[in-house]
Amino acid sequence: MDKEPTTDLTAAARHARYGKLPERIRFEDMTEEAEAGRSGGVTASYNPEGAWNYYACLALDLGL
Repeated sequence: MDKEPTTDLTAAARHARYGKLPERIRFEDMTEEAEAGRSGGVTASYNPEGAWNYYACLALDLGL
């Protein structure tokens, strides 16, 4: 269990890379407000014939 002590050069490089945490980001800088446009129900329409395309089913995958 003889380990060589780490050299000061590698410790300095590690400290330069990981020595401090990045600056804190404010919540206001992480969010963006945008007005939602009215789609008139175009995107919320339901198509019963094409609804099976959006669900995963093992029986359908196997052709049962």
